[in-house]
Amino acid sequence: MTAYADTGLLCSLYAPDAHTGRVVARMQRQALPLPLTWLHQLEFRNALRLRVFRGEITPPQRDASLNALLADVAAGVLAAAAPPLAETLTEAERLSALHTETIGTRSLDVLHVSTALVLGLAEFLTLDHQQLALAKAAGLKVPAL
Repeated sequence: MTAYADTGLLCSLYAPDAHTGRVVARMQRQALPLPLTWLHQLEFRNALRLRVFRGEITPPQRDASLNALLADVAAGVLAAAAPPLAETLTEAERLSALHTETIGTRSLDVLHVSTALVLGLAEFLTLDHQQLALAKAAGLKVPAL
């Protein structure tokens, strides 16, 4: 594994939206696998359910998106990753103290970047501007999508 994709990017990949074309094009050039953590799993499922609530997708579309993600886990596109929670939280607090007041990052953004760092990954894939700024400030490469 060399890169970490945030959940927003995974949502665009598996539940089509306005960003899907860019994300698919990036994935065709991306070294695989990408890590899939407990945070991704919780946030991805919740995001799909929120899209159903908002009327953006139907329950069958939600299920199809989840099944597509699970198929990519089985195919090795995504790989389970379990960074040590204590180390991840320590890194998250460090990043928050250094950058949140100037960048405006949310807790989940900080957790994703800290997870990438704890996993020892070099790249961070995101569509979120604050998360992108935090990843760069933390020393991660953020390729254009």
